[in-house]
Amino acid sequence: MDMIRSLFGLIEDLTWGWSLIPILVIFGVFITLMSGFVQFEYFGRMFRVLSSKNQSGDPNAISAREALLVSVGGRVGGGNIAGVAVAITLGGPGAVFWMWVIALIGMATSLVESSLAQLYKRSNGDGTYRGGPASYIIYGLGAQYRWLAVLYAVCLMAAFAFGFNAFQGNTFAGAANDSLGIERVWSGLLLAVTTGFIVYGGIRRIAKVADVIIPIMAVGYIAMALMVIVLNLTAVPGVLWTIVANAFGLEEAVSGGVGAALAQGLRRGLFSNEAGLGSAPNVAATADVRHPISQGITQSFSVFIDTIIICSCTAFMILLSPVYVPGAEGIDGVALTQQSLVSQLGGWSQYFLTFAILLFAFSSIIYNYYLGETALGVMTNNRSALHVLRLAIIVVVFLGATAPGATAVFFFSDPLMGVLALVNLMAVMMLFPVVLRILNDFRAQLRAGVERPVLDPKNFADLDLDHSAWSYATRAEAPALEEATVPISPRA
Repeated sequence: MDMIRSLFGLIEDLTWGWSLIPILVIFGVFITLMSGFVQFEYFGRMFRVLSSKNQSGDPNAISAREALLVSVGGRVGGGNIAGVAVAITLGGPGAVFWMWVIALIGMATSLVESSLAQLYKRSNGDGTYRGGPASYIIYGLGAQYRWLAVLYAVCLMAAFAFGFNAFQGNTFAGAANDSLGIERVWSGLLLAVTTGFIVYGGIRRIAKVADVIIPIMAVGYIAMALMVIVLNLTAVPGVLWTIVANAFGLEEAVSGGVGAALAQGLRRGLFSNEAGLGSAPNVAATADVRHPISQGITQSFSVFIDTIIICSCTAFMILLSPVYVPGAEGIDGVALTQQSLVSQLGGWSQYFLTFAILLFAFSSIIYNYYLGETALGVMTNNRSALHVLRLAIIVVVFLGATAPGATAVFFFSDPLMGVLALVNLMAVMMLFPVVLRILNDFRAQLRAGVERPVLDPKNFADLDLDHSAWSYATRAEAPALEEATVPISPRA
C-alpha cells in the first residue's frame, strides 16, 4: 500500500506539483490571443442562455441552460466556500486577484474544449447526446488514439465518480452533523436514496433537478454576500485596494508575498472552475444547440459564474469581516467563512451556510455521477455495467458520508485528475485549428446577419461528425443558412 501511495504521490508531483498549472496558464493565454479574445468578444451573448427564447424546441432534449446549470453545479462545490478561505489564509487577499485573472483566461479554454465536445458529440437516438474529450479524441484525432480516450475515461471515472463523490458525501454529512447535530448515518442514508433516485433517471432527470436547485443555491449565496457588502459598503473600496496591492506586493499580508498570492490564487482558481481539466465538456456535449460555439460561449459563462461571482462572494464575506486577520493561523476553511458570516449577520447565518454547503455538495455528486456514466460509455455499452456503476456510486456516497476516515482511501483522486487534464490538454492543442475553423464559421454567419448561427456539417465534410446531431441545418427555421455560411478551408 505504501508503494501504491508513493506512486500516486509521484504522479501528483509530476502533474499538479510543477507541470500542469503552468501549462494550463500558458495554454489559456495562447488560446485567448489566437482566438482574438473570444471570451470578451461574446461576453454579452453569454447571458442569452438565461432567456427562455434560446431553449431547445425538442422537449426530450437537454437545453443549453440545463447543461449550463449542471456544469455550474459541478464546478461550484465546497471548494468555493472552504477553498477560497484556505487560499486567502495561505496567500493573502492578493490570491483573490489571481483567481480572477485565471478565471478570465480559463473562460477561453473552457469555450474551446466545450465547443470541441459539441462538435464531435454523438446522438443517442432519443433526443439526447453524449460526448466529451473521449469523443473528440476518437473522432477528432482518429481511432488509433482510442487507447488515449480509454486512459482518460478510466481517470475520469476513478477521480470524479468515486473519489470526489466520497469527499462530497463526507462534506454533506459533516456539515449536517456540525451545525444541525444530525448523525452521519441518517444524512448518509438520505443522500444515498436521493442520489439513487436521480441517477436512475439519467441525464434528463439530472438536468431537471439542476434546473431547480442550482439557481436556488447560487442566488441564495449571492444574496447573502450582498447583505454583507451592503452592511460594509464604505469598506469595499479599501478591500479592493488590499486585494490588488497584495497581488503585486505593494502590501504583504502573509509570508511569501506575491509568490504565495500567485500560487494560491492560480491553484484555487483552476481547481474551482475546472477550465481545461476535461470534466465540464462531458456535460457541455449533452445540450441541443444550433452551433458548437454557442455552447462553448455558455460554458465560458459557467467559469465566470463559478469564480468571478461565487468565489468572489466568499472572498468579500471573509475580507469584510473582523474575523480575518492577515497572517494569523488557526482558522481556515469552512470555519473561517462561517465565523465571518456570523460576525456580520448573526448566528442564523451559519445554518444558511450549512444549507448552502449541502446543496453545493449534492449538485457536485450528481455532476460527478454523470461524468462516471460518460466514462463508462467509452469502455462498454453493457446495460448491466451501468447498473453496477450506479449502485457502486450510491454505496460510495453512503460510505463517504458515514465514515469520515473512509475518504482517505481515495488518495488517487487528485493525481488521476492531473493525468486526465494532461490528456485533455494534449487533445485540445492538437484540435485547436479545428476550433478556429468553426469559430470563423460562427463569426461569418453573424457578420452575414444570422442572429443564431447554425452548424451545417456539409461544410465540414473532412471531419468525422454525426450529421444526425446537427439537424438544425435542415430545419425550416434556418432558411438563411446556405446564403450566410461561408465554407472554411481545412487549412484555415
